[in-house]
Amino acid sequence: MSQKKITLECSVCGARNYTMHGNSNREQRLELKKYCKHCGKNTLHKETR
Repeated sequence: MSQKKITLECSVCGARNYTMHGNSNREQRLELKKYCKHCGKNTLHKETR
């Protein structure tokens, strides 16, 4: 299993708030609801490439 660094970007304001390590063999981009300190609320964060 190969690990790569994943960056998550807020879908509302575009800030890149989170980084994590994950599996690079996925076909779809990762989407998680996380807290955005710039928006001040929980928003959808999507994986950037």
